[in-house]
Formats: sequence, structure tokens, C-alpha cells
Amino acid sequence: MSIHPQAIVEKGAKIAADVSIGPWTYVGPNVEIGEGTVVHSHVVINGHTKIGRHNEIFQFSSVGEANQDRKYKGEPTRLEIGDHNVIRESCTIHRGTVQDAGVTRIGHHNLLMAYAHVAHDCAVGDNTILANMATLAGHVHVGDFAILGGGTMVHQFCKIGQHSMCAGGSIVLKDVPAYVMAGGQSATAHGLNYEGLKRRGFSKEALQALRRAYKVVYRQNFTIEQALDQLNDSAGEFDEVQIFVESLKASTRGIVR
Repeated sequence: MSIHPQAIVEKGAKIAADVSIGPWTYVGPNVEIGEGTVVHSHVVINGHTKIGRHNEIFQFSSVGEANQDRKYKGEPTRLEIGDHNVIRESCTIHRGTVQDAGVTRIGHHNLLMAYAHVAHDCAVGDNTILANMATLAGHVHVGDFAILGGGTMVHQFCKIGQHSMCAGGSIVLKDVPAYVMAGGQSATAHGLNYEGLKRRGFSKEALQALRRAYKVVYRQNFTIEQALDQLNDSAGEFDEVQIFVESLKASTRGIVR
């Protein structure tokens, strides 16, 4: 374990043997940090926070602090962060509220660029990118491999589907279905995240099926209910289309159109 003599690690914190903690960093008494994690200088890690293995947290980040919900009364809610995440300078990640599940969750292999904010009760999947100043309000869910461009702002309770992409500066007020590329203020759909899907090895057949499904939803003037009736018959042929359909069904705020 490498803890700089000018770091403060409170009694009760559980720190794996090979964790590195830089100077002027504070680690609270209810924090757990897994093996191989590097915490640079001037970081605050507080609250009931569990951080997994081989993460890297850069200076001036605030991780696991009390949330900004005015209903919060100091309940022992949690933050859970998985493995192999990179959290860059000045990120803020808050723990949950009892009005939801009481926990904010971040999965594995995510990149949170400088000044990104993850509010209370958010659930971020795996392999996502939150570019500089991307902001998630409370209760937002972000699916695996989603990318939020710099300065993207996501409204409370929105769902960002897996493999989707939001352009920089977007204001997202409704759900973004899986695989969809969205942008604008407020954000609207601009097609499939086609290049991203190709890079991740989606087959030509799956991409063609997704294009057909996208057209049903976005090009034929159907309501969502009508589009789902059209898609339910063909969704079983490709898992990718089924995931797209399920993201439509899961929407509670309506989808970007």
C-alpha cells in the first residue's frame, strides 16, 4: 500500500494492500477501495462508497459525497463503482437517496472525462464514455457502450440506451433508445449510431435489421404503440432488434423523435 503521508485515511476505511493514494486526498471511514486502484492528489472519497479494482481517480474529484437532493436527510445511502474505470479531473459522483434504491452505481471500464457529473441514484453500465462536462441528473440510467458528448445534459429519470450516442452540447429531455444517435437542444434522433456499431463488430445483417426497425419507429409516422405492433413480429430474428424494442418498451418519459 502506498499512502502519501499528507493523505488522510480515516479509521474504518478498507483499503487493499496495493492501492496508491496521493497527497492531500481524504478517504472517509466508510470507504472501501479495491486492489490496484490509484487515487491521485486532492481527491475526496466519502460516504458509504465501494470502489472496485484497478480504477484511477484524478485530482479534485469528489466521489461518494452527499447528494444534492433537498429531500436527503443524511441517510446512509451508497455509491458503488466497479473495476477498471478512469475518473478524470474534477468529476463529481454522488451517492443515492432512499426515495430510489438508495445507491448510485457505475459499472466497469468506463471513462468519465473532466468535470463530468453523476447525480444521485444514477446507474451507469459498462464501457461508457461521459465526455468533458457531461451531466447526469438524478435517477438517469445509461446503458453499456453509450457515449455522451461534451457538455451533454440529461434530465432526471431519462434512460440512455446501450450503444447510443448523444452529440456534444445536447440537452436530453426524453429517453434515447438503444443504438440511436441523438443531438440538439432539446435532443432529437438523427439516425442509428452506425459507425460505432460497425466498429464494435455488429454484423451486416444485424445492422440492416436495425435500420429497418429504426425506419418503422422514425420514418413511418407511427405512434410508439403502432411501431411496437409492427416490430414485435420480427424482433425475435435478431437479438439486436429485440434490445432496441425492449428499450422502447422501457421508456417512461417518451423517446427522442
